[in-house]
Amino acid sequence: MKVLVINGSPKEISDTMVLTCSFLEGLNKNNNFEIKIIHLIKKNIKPCLGCFKCWKNENGKCIQSDDQEEIMNEYISSDIVIYSFPLYSYAMPSHLKAFVDRLIPLNKMTMKEKDGRIVHLPRVDLSKQKKIFICGCGFPNFEGNFDGLDFMLKNKFGKDILPIYVSECPMLNEKEAEPLTKPLIEKFRKAGEYFAANLDIPSNIKKELETPMLDKETYIKIVNSLR
Repeated sequence: MKVLVINGSPKEISDTMVLTCSFLEGLNKNNNFEIKIIHLIKKNIKPCLGCFKCWKNENGKCIQSDDQEEIMNEYISSDIVIYSFPLYSYAMPSHLKAFVDRLIPLNKMTMKEKDGRIVHLPRVDLSKQKKIFICGCGFPNFEGNFDGLDFMLKNKFGKDILPIYVSECPMLNEKEAEPLTKPLIEKFRKAGEYFAANLDIPSNIKKELETPMLDKETYIKIVNSLR
């Protein structure tokens, strides 16, 4: 199976990518997957112009010429797409948002009602593609912090996606925090193994991945002591 990893962080090995890499290690333990990682920050992806030529011309092609076209081909041919990115302003980094906005050629202008919402019909059938979203933030909890992002992702990509929201991620690149971070990193590796065998992650494992490493009072105290 083909796996495409979209790194939406401005860093190659961000806090969130530490977890994603561990997940990939578990996922590909038996070398059954072809994995390609794309660092979006290194790509030339222009913002969507809102011209809708990709719809009006009925060819699904953006009139802009940049790296999005190449990535789109990889995207369409992938069985699993993993988005890895930090939480920015309660959403996603701007260069990742530009990439997501430029996915509109995958749909048609034609609309229909589905599950109480008006949606655009797909131009490309990606209904069997598995989508995982690993997003980390610097807050000591995720209640209220990921709500806007979660709403957007499920409206854009459907309710069958697998979002994993992780708090206290800045600890993941701090050596002093390894007694706390190593167990979480290992949980992500095992989650990758489970996903490889089942193409899903049950709620109990997801809850373990999303459980904060430190209580919020201690975390806040440590953050506020930094200079």
